[in-house]
Amino acid sequence: MDDKIKKLTEEAASHVVVIDRIKEEFREVIVGQEALLMSMLSAILSGGHLLVEGVPGLAKTLAVKTLAGILDLDFKRVQFTPDMLPADIRGTMIFNQNNGNFEVRKGPVFTNFLLADEINRAPSKVQSALLESMQENTATLGDTTYTLPKPFFVMATQNPIEQEGTYPLPEAQTDRFFMKVLIDYPSPDDEKMIINRMSNLIVPEPSKAATKKEILGLQKFTESIYTDPKILDYIVAITGATRSNNKNHVLYGASPRASICFIRAARARAFFDGRGYVIPEDIKAVAYSILRHRIILTFEAEAEGITPDNIIEQILNTVEIP
Repeated sequence: MDDKIKKLTEEAASHVVVIDRIKEEFREVIVGQEALLMSMLSAILSGGHLLVEGVPGLAKTLAVKTLAGILDLDFKRVQFTPDMLPADIRGTMIFNQNNGNFEVRKGPVFTNFLLADEINRAPSKVQSALLESMQENTATLGDTTYTLPKPFFVMATQNPIEQEGTYPLPEAQTDRFFMKVLIDYPSPDDEKMIINRMSNLIVPEPSKAATKKEILGLQKFTESIYTDPKILDYIVAITGATRSNNKNHVLYGASPRASICFIRAARARAFFDGRGYVIPEDIKAVAYSILRHRIILTFEAEAEGITPDNIIEQILNTVEIP
């Protein structure tokens, strides 16, 4: 087993140069937001999707568009609004008067990178139009189910401070997101850099740093990162603790889907560090992003100002590290 881990670590060190190239190009356009970049890359290499919460103006759209350009992948953005229909996401069947047949008009979901901007602005029937695509990587139009391009990545954004006229995502949909990331304002130094860089009308253009073939290859390699059985026990203990936590605070804990996302995210983080094996620190590093949108608090907890992050911190401090 030691030889296998050594070989995987050597491979990880050779493959991680691609990630370094991506990070370098990303910094040419985006100031800061490296945590967001690594979360996006983690989701992409794990075949998952990202829910991002932050106030407007923090370069969420520019970040995902920049990454798509760096990876040379198709990118589409959908601004969610209350008057949208599911067909605005998936597409629809159009009647062609010339030949008397219905023809497929594919929607924006047929892409590699889809930005679902302010997803909580649209009603539930539109939000749920993404469920099939996010879970199965397919979209059904009429009687035909189409496979979406690979890789397929959805990044949805939410504004945490404006709730009027919004439709909160149901728990079944939030659970489909691989991670939920919270982004905050930049530091004063970063903000000065942003002003200097973006004060002109011309936005810097990133260079291509990877190909679709390389990304698909990295996805496959990430799956091979070694995970010790004790690490699996640690993950199960953490997710189990969310269900058995103080019932005055937690109404519902994380499902087994969280455990699956845990191991995938931990493998990606190990790879980013140039390792061919997962360590407990990888689990702790991704715990907040994996669990915060899967823990449903009681009314009493919300009234006391307790957040899911508080619960996660308590669990990480109490569950024994292998």
